[in-house]
Amino acid sequence: MEINKIIESGLMETYVMGIATEEEVQQVLSLKKEYPAFKEALELLEYDMEVLAQSMSIEPPASTLSKIEHEISEIQRRNQALQTTFEPEYRQEKSNGESRQEKYIQVESESNQMRVNKAWKWVFIAVFVLGKVFLACAIYFYLENRQAKEQIKELKIELKQKIR
Repeated sequence: MEINKIIESGLMETYVMGIATEEEVQQVLSLKKEYPAFKEALELLEYDMEVLAQSMSIEPPASTLSKIEHEISEIQRRNQALQTTFEPEYRQEKSNGESRQEKYIQVESESNQMRVNKAWKWVFIAVFVLGKVFLACAIYFYLENRQAKEQIKELKIELKQKIR
């Protein structure tokens, strides 16, 4: 009776969907070892979920496999090309008897200024100008709001005086 309550609790569903906590996973694994009925129900649920997933799956386009294979072969060619360009240097260092140490290249900068692509230069200028425009608008509307509040306060005082 107790195992039926556990089966109906939803613990198996969270485990099968992969959203169970570590505690729940451990509990499912221990229940799976202890109770054959739980194990059977879990296997049935996993099978049902697999059938459901397969029935809802979408067939990829036929050219997808060839595209993936092409990309993989391109990556392998690039890696081989890089390996052949760097390998002779490494072998020469090793043959000279040098220990394997990291080499660092000293880089001296001509200036402290950052270089920016010309297209980005105009984007930065536009952002700067827009920032100034927004700042001016914010100040203007702040002053207008403050003036409107003062006018409202004066009108309230006038109304109170007329009522009396």
